[in-house]
Amino acid sequence: MHAKDIRELSEKELQMKEGELTQELFNLKFQFHSGQLEHASKIKGTKKDLARIKTILREKKGVAQP
Repeated sequence: MHAKDIRELSEKELQMKEGELTQELFNLKFQFHSGQLEHASKIKGTKKDLARIKTILREKKGVAQP
């Protein structure tokens, strides 16, 4: 998912997507450790998508960290 696409979503949609990706990341890690995951790169991509969503959510809320 690209940042441009994520920025078009509302805050509520972003929060829902964040929850979905968090759950997906948990499932991917579980599959990886049990030997069921064929492509470990899915974990990396999911982490990056989650980070993008969290960053854009923080921008939309207007919270700046020092």
